[in-house]
Amino acid sequence: MGQKVNPHGMRVGIIKDWDSRWYASDKEFSDKLIADYKLRKFIKEQLNGAGVPKVEIERKAGRVNLKIHCAKPGRVIGKGGAELEKLRLACEKI
Repeated sequence: MGQKVNPHGMRVGIIKDWDSRWYASDKEFSDKLIADYKLRKFIKEQLNGAGVPKVEIERKAGRVNLKIHCAKPGRVIGKGGAELEKLRLACEKI
């Protein structure tokens, strides 16, 4: 039986871009990687009904930008942006 390769891994850098875009030294790398994993897991759990297939994370100068791709943006934003604000505050705690 042959070895199976994940097609996403072969396309990164050619057709697809990385899901996380940031630079870290060797000492900080593992902490940031674990933080990204926890943040993605939290967002996918909170927005379970919104159909979130992809979360992109960018880190620049002490600031984190999240791009949430979803099927139902109305559930993410909520009435008047109330749900989005709750999600932002919860992500800041993480």
